[in-house]
Amino acid sequence: MTEPSKDRQSGAREHEDPELSFFEHLVELRSRLLKACIAVLVVLIVLLPFSRKLYALLAIPLTAVLPEGSSMIAIDVASPFLIPFKLSLLLALLLSIPVVLYQLWAFVAPALYLKEKRLARPLLYSAVVLFYTGCAFAYFVVFPLVFGFFTRVAPEGVTVMTDISKYLDFVTTLFLAFGITFEVPIATIILVATGITTVEKLSKMRGYVLVGAFALGMMLTPPDVISQTLLAVPMWLLFEIGLLMSRILLPHRVKEKN
Repeated sequence: MTEPSKDRQSGAREHEDPELSFFEHLVELRSRLLKACIAVLVVLIVLLPFSRKLYALLAIPLTAVLPEGSSMIAIDVASPFLIPFKLSLLLALLLSIPVVLYQLWAFVAPALYLKEKRLARPLLYSAVVLFYTGCAFAYFVVFPLVFGFFTRVAPEGVTVMTDISKYLDFVTTLFLAFGITFEVPIATIILVATGITTVEKLSKMRGYVLVGAFALGMMLTPPDVISQTLLAVPMWLLFEIGLLMSRILLPHRVKEKN
C-alpha cells in the first residue's frame, strides 16, 4: 500500500471519529435515561400497594383541622383510584431524584475539568438535600398553618369538604414552590462562581430581593398572607446563606473584585 493511500485512510478515520463519538454519546445518553426510568418504575411498583395509606398520610395536615362531621370527598368517579396512583407516581419521581441526578452527573462529569467537578459535586448533593428540606418545611410547617387558617375563616353554614383531586393539585404546587425556593443558595453560588455577578453586587440588592421574594410568594402560593410570608421569609434567609457560602467557597472571586 502506497503512502498516499495510507494518508487517505488516516484522514477518513479522522473524519469518522467525531461521528462515531457522537453516536457513542447518544447510546450512553439513552442508557442513562433508561436507568433513570427504571429507577422511577421500581420505586413506583414498591409504592403502589401503599398508595391509599400514602394519600391518607398526605391529607393529615387538612383532616386534622377539618370541623367535626366533615371529611374529604371524591367528585369524579375514578378519583378514588386515579388520585392515589397519581400521588404514588409523583412520589416515585421525587424519591428517584438522587438516582436521576447521578445518571445525569455520570453522563456530564467526563466533560468537566477537575476544578469544576470539585464545585459541582457538592452543589449537586446540596441541591437534592435542599429540595427535600423545602418539601418537608411545606408539609410540617406551612400546611398546618394554611389549612388551619382556611378552615377557620369558612363562612357560617359552610361545611368544608375538599375534593381529593383538588387537594393533591394544591399541595403539589406548594411542594414544588418550596422545594424550588430552597434552591436559592445554590443559585446564588452558581451566579457568583460563573462570574455573572459578585457577592458585593448581590449584597447591595437585599432590598430588591426581599420585595421580589414577596412578589414571587404571591404568584407561587395561594392568595393568603400566611403562605406568602412563609415562602418569602425563608427565600430571603436562604439568599443570605447563599451569600455567606459564596464568600466561604469562592474566596478567590471575592478577592478578584476587591
